[in-house]
Amino acid sequence: MGIRRIDPEKCTGCNTCIENCPMNVIILDETKNKAEIKYLRDCQSCFLCEAECPAGAIYVSPHRERRIPLPW
Repeated sequence: MGIRRIDPEKCTGCNTCIENCPMNVIILDETKNKAEIKYLRDCQSCFLCEAECPAGAIYVSPHRERRIPLPW
């Protein structure tokens, strides 16, 4: 689960996704003025970024991933 991708062609750099993400998963790349996924493991799949993006640039997967548990 989580953000699958942010389409850089559609992203306008409006910061709406950053403001709506409760886990601060998305950051703004200052050089490109585009949103980027920074902390993917923290994503709770709340779909707020996808729902609030005015450009429709964010895609969140509803499918649960099977992660391999680590020994620590």
